[in-house]
Amino acid sequence: MSEGRTRILVADNDEDILTLVAFRLERTGYEVLVARDGAEALARAREELPDLCVLDVMMPELTGYDVTRRLRSDPLTRAIPVILLTARVQEADVDRGFDAGADAYVRKPFSPQELRDRVAAALEARGARTRRAG
Repeated sequence: MSEGRTRILVADNDEDILTLVAFRLERTGYEVLVARDGAEALARAREELPDLCVLDVMMPELTGYDVTRRLRSDPLTRAIPVILLTARVQEADVDRGFDAGADAYVRKPFSPQELRDRVAAALEARGARTRRAG
């Protein structure tokens, strides 16, 4: 683990998307942790305490919604920003993600610039919350 680098947990059961998202975030300078299903994502988030999570909605074991709810219910992980990544674009699906506690939604297919912008905005918002709380 590199000291001082922002760590992002990326969880997706589609290996191609996982590789693409991880590659794009690493090129931006982030340290990337990966998980291939929801249960692994939740365990890694609790163990590693990343600065942000990018979670696919439809994963085996636990969905991105489930992982987000569990992160929000745990005082240790409650403040970690969560971006949901999904092809589910119906308004009800988006509302469900925000109701679970997601900070942002990125719809597949996504542009690398949109992903970078959403990650930067979520990290900035987290920093502002942390400064206010401190």
